Amino acid sequence: MLFLVHARDKAGALDVRLANREAHVAWLTSAGSSVKAAGPWLNEAGDMAGSLLVVEAEDRAELGAWLDTDPYKQAGLFEAVEIAPWRWLINPPAGLVS
Repeated sequence: MLFLVHARDKAGALDVRLANREAHVAWLTSAGSSVKAAGPWLNEAGDMAGSLLVVEAEDRAELGAWLDTDPYKQAGLFEAVEIAPWRWLINPPAGLVS
């Protein structure tokens, strides 16, 4: 199942994001093909202000356990995290049509 994860950074926490960015990117990369898309959420000024992920997981519990290991989460970067099941409708990669 695919999940959309939107994590909003705490206000004024860009320094926390930048200090942990390398570890976060390595964490995402180590997840292999289960991460379908990932990138920073930008504010109106174009600065990084959160994260947006599309992740394939067996269920929400598996996803939650994996998200708990995110260096950004462990550093206390996020103000809020929203998670929702998601269906890729337009131009999905092969094997993800639902």
